[in-house]
Amino acid sequence: MLTEIPSWGESLRLTVELAGTFAFALSGLLKGARKRLDPVGVCVVAFLAAFGGGTLRDLLLDRRPFFWVQHVELLWAVIVLCVLAMLLMRQRHLAVTEKAIQWPDALGLGLFAATGVHLALDDQMPMLVAVLMGIATGVFGGVLRDIVCNETPTAFSDHQPYAVCAFVGGWVYAGLWWLDSPDWLALLACVIVTAGLRIIALWRKWTLPAWRV
Repeated sequence: MLTEIPSWGESLRLTVELAGTFAFALSGLLKGARKRLDPVGVCVVAFLAAFGGGTLRDLLLDRRPFFWVQHVELLWAVIVLCVLAMLLMRQRHLAVTEKAIQWPDALGLGLFAATGVHLALDDQMPMLVAVLMGIATGVFGGVLRDIVCNETPTAFSDHQPYAVCAFVGGWVYAGLWWLDSPDWLALLACVIVTAGLRIIALWRKWTLPAWRV
């Protein structure tokens, strides 16, 4: 069912990956700034958030070189983003709120979930494995970000749909792939559904069932 990906399709995937990297890097940068880490700490948190999920995906799919080694311009872009953002926040004395971190995090979740599902299906993985790969790609960077900042990962603790959003978006991608839809349509649909569900969950304050002690 999978056909060879045309050059424009691969370019779209790389664009989605670049956007996801920027989104998660920004969420890590804001988290580090909120924790009042020094510039090195802020950059480390931004890098972990930006590249953690994609690196785990590449390890599980046995893809070499890693995506950030193959596209070293991503490393430079994140470094420039960190420097410019820290200078801007320092000059303007901007206060970083938890809500400010949630928006780029939601966008990054959708973007990385889509690339994870796409690459897994491209490697002929079963649909369930591909969906789980999308979840791992979308969630793991944020988990590393929160752990380094000495917090229980938001994906596991705030009771609002997070990985569930990626799960639903992943099945949307898998369903469109099964129907032999164009790559661009499946990618964009997965991004919109995953990020959209997360944003709506934050806006409407949806919560998952909590443990009763």
